[in-house]
Order: sequence, then C-alpha cells, then structure tokens
Amino acid sequence: MAYNYHRIIIKIGSNVFTQKNGLPDLKRIGHLVEQIAEIKKQGHEVILVSSGAVASGRSLITVSDKYDPVAARQLLASIGQVKLINTYANLFDQYGILCSQVLVTKEDFRDRMHYLNMKNCLEILLQHNVIPVVNENDVVSVTELMFTDNDELAGLIASMLNAQALIVLTNVDGIFDGDPTTDGAKIIEEVSSTPIDFSAFVSSDRSQFGRGGMITKSTMSQKVAQLGIAVHIANGTKDNILTDVLANKAVHTHFIPNKNASGKKKWIAHSGNFATGVVQVNDGAKTALTSNKASSLLPVGIVNIITEFKKGEIIKLIDEHDKLIGFGIAEYGADKANEMIGKKNQKPLVHYDYLYLEC
Repeated sequence: MAYNYHRIIIKIGSNVFTQKNGLPDLKRIGHLVEQIAEIKKQGHEVILVSSGAVASGRSLITVSDKYDPVAARQLLASIGQVKLINTYANLFDQYGILCSQVLVTKEDFRDRMHYLNMKNCLEILLQHNVIPVVNENDVVSVTELMFTDNDELAGLIASMLNAQALIVLTNVDGIFDGDPTTDGAKIIEEVSSTPIDFSAFVSSDRSQFGRGGMITKSTMSQKVAQLGIAVHIANGTKDNILTDVLANKAVHTHFIPNKNASGKKKWIAHSGNFATGVVQVNDGAKTALTSNKASSLLPVGIVNIITEFKKGEIIKLIDEHDKLIGFGIAEYGADKANEMIGKKNQKPLVHYDYLYLEC
C-alpha cells in the first residue's frame, strides 16, 4: 500500500550528491529533481534539504593545501552555494517549478522567535508552490556552531513544518543489523515506536563526504518518528527511489511514527543545545514525569537548581544521578524556583504541554 503523505521533507546527502572524485553528480541530481517534480504533480508539498555546496564549489575552483581546512571549506561553500542553487533552479525550471534558497545555521533555532520567523518563511514559500532548498550556511557555521550534518537539520525542518514524512537519501539501502559489507548483515526494514540502541550494531563511521554517519541518521530518525513523523532511509543512488519509496516498492528502513506532539514540543525536542538552565529532580518526580500519565514538573520534586535561567527559557532536567530526563520551557525564573524547592501545592516549573522527555 502506498504512503499518502501531504508534506514531505527530502534530504539528499553528500554521498548521493557527490561523485567519487568529489565533484557533483549532475546526472543523479537531475533524475532526483525529475522524481520530485512527479511527486509535486501528485499533490505533495516538498521541502528539499540538500548538501552539495562544497562539492559545487570544488567544481569551480581549486584550493591549495596550504590553507586552513575551515577557511577552505568556507571558500568552497561560498562559491558553491551560488552554483548549487543555480543547478537546482535550472533543473526545476524544466518542469515549470520555482525553487528558493534557504540558508540556515544552528543559531537560527536558538529561540522561539527565530524559529517562528524561519517557519513562517518556509510556509509562505510552500503556499506559493515554491520548493525551498534548505542547506546549512557553511560560510558562517564553524565547529561547535555546526549541525552534526544535514540529517540533524532535516529532522529539525520536518518537526518545524509538521511534515508527515522525512525521506533521507544516502548511498546504502537503509540501516543494517550489522556491517553492511558482510554477508550476514540484513536490512532493518521497519523500526517500531519502541526505542532501540543502534550503537550496539550500527557503525559509527562517517560517510566519505558528509560529517555524519548512520548512527546520526538512526538517532535522528528515531527522535523524529517519536514526534509523529514517519522517516524513510533509502538509497538515493538507485533509479526512481523517491517514487518507489512513496509507492512502498523499495527495500529501505521505515521508522513508524509514534504519536503526534504539539508544535512547541517539537521545537523543545530539538532545542537541547540551547538550554540555559539545569534542574535536578528527585526519583519521585522522575517517575511521575516518565509515567504514562501526563505530569508537570512541580517544585516539590526539585532537588537543586544547578544553572540559572529566566522565565521562558529552555531548561534541561536531570535526575539525581545526573542522567538526562528531558527539556522544558521554564514557567518562571531560577530565583523563584529556588525559593520553592521541595514545597507542595506550588505552580509547576515546567507544564506538561511544554515538556519533552528523552527517556
């Protein structure tokens, strides 16, 4: 049975976009654009998250080894971003489709206002039948400010836009239960809502041209699926892969969506890097928060305010063994929270509606 998704995020990885020599594979990109045009014709909304700026830059200029790798990457990305979006613009134009460039950094997700501004931009593009081509701005993103890779960015965009599905294209058929180069390894075709520790059998090696590996993809996919979005990891080097995945004809890994979460919960789920405060809770509070019953974090369950925070900021919740429980939006600041530690019948520090649990 075919998948009937309205809004789809398609992520094209570096190893799909790039040939072995490090230059763009224009024939493959052209074929993927042809499939995306067909998907749009069927009535689906498509947002494209595409790597390839550095590879595109590499096709235009040669950088000497004497330059710092970060500076070289910035040079290639800056030149390549122009080439990349022109490549997509020319290819989509063949099908009468407009595309736009949206360059983002991790900082753009740092607060609710930035987040909503970006969401509004993408929404109005979709309303005007434009395909947004989203990529990390490698010109200004360096080291700790960078996404793990575009897998993380694609997960953020899928959650932000309440997409029904995220299709991650890589250069293998999906997630395997062992080393895919060995005879005994089998593809995991379906991942249910029960969390899996992928590190037990998935290689942590990074791809040849990308910054992330299959562990990144697995972890991100599981998180996105738990927020109610189906994730498909498939082989972007195969012909007709996008249309075959949507028709349920391709062998690949499908993460089944678990539950729908509110827009704010989806933002909180991906905002851990921007948490300002750290709050430690006791075992009773942890049990209440992680039970099947909807619970808010009350002051009676707080043990310690480890790091200061203000009202409305993202805070990290940890247990008495310093293990991460989740994230939430503070209903009031650290000063007030300190005054109410251990007290009963007080206003929640984090309301259930603004709480995302990792465990």
